[in-house]
Amino acid sequence: AALGFVFLYAPILSLVVFSFNDSRLVTVWGGFSTRWYGQLFNDAQILGAAWISLKVAFWSACLATVIGTLGAFVLTRMPSFFGRLLLMAMLTAPLVMPEVITGLSLLLMFVATEQVFNSFWLTEGLFPARGVITVIIAHTTFCAAFVAVIAQSRLRDMDESLEEAARDLGAGPVRVFFDVTLPVIAPALVSGWLLAFTLSLDDLVIASFTSGPGASTLPMVIFSKVRLGVSPDVNALATIII
Repeated sequence: AALGFVFLYAPILSLVVFSFNDSRLVTVWGGFSTRWYGQLFNDAQILGAAWISLKVAFWSACLATVIGTLGAFVLTRMPSFFGRLLLMAMLTAPLVMPEVITGLSLLLMFVATEQVFNSFWLTEGLFPARGVITVIIAHTTFCAAFVAVIAQSRLRDMDESLEEAARDLGAGPVRVFFDVTLPVIAPALVSGWLLAFTLSLDDLVIASFTSGPGASTLPMVIFSKVRLGVSPDVNALATIII
């Protein structure tokens, strides 16, 4: 176990240490310095990509939480409705589907949708070109599956007699959901939101397929920098993210 933890965390620790390296070579210690942090905060490309990633992650997590919670509620509270198996399959498919397949299919869908909208004069330009909005839609699609799994687990463990008591006292289904069910499952929804936010912030493959010019996320910028060789400012950026 100790060797396993060392194998996992020693590279991360070395990354943090070398983010304070004065040398331009990331593997050669040249003295303590914070110069790369200053250079990082003067890099407009990285700051812009970080802002885009935070914005995409926030809205994707919020939308995924709403969609995932509704899907989990239907699966747990409406066990006999028509299409239950199909809904369950659609909610769980992104969990096991390779990101390359998901990204490619979403790209084809966005291209086809844009062509359909632009083929009619009244709807021309209505569907946005690939950019921040399409990345948010894509991230919401696969993040909702993770939120649904967490919310569904909490709803199954919840004591349904609380909802039954509220209905006996005259509360309608909507009020029961907001006054009883939602407060009980709130910790699970917070966990799902945080997980969705992290997954969106971390995603590279799907964002690469669905983003457009001027909508490069932070992982895309980091990957482009690493391909040309790791620089100390990337270490500083990774340390801040950690």
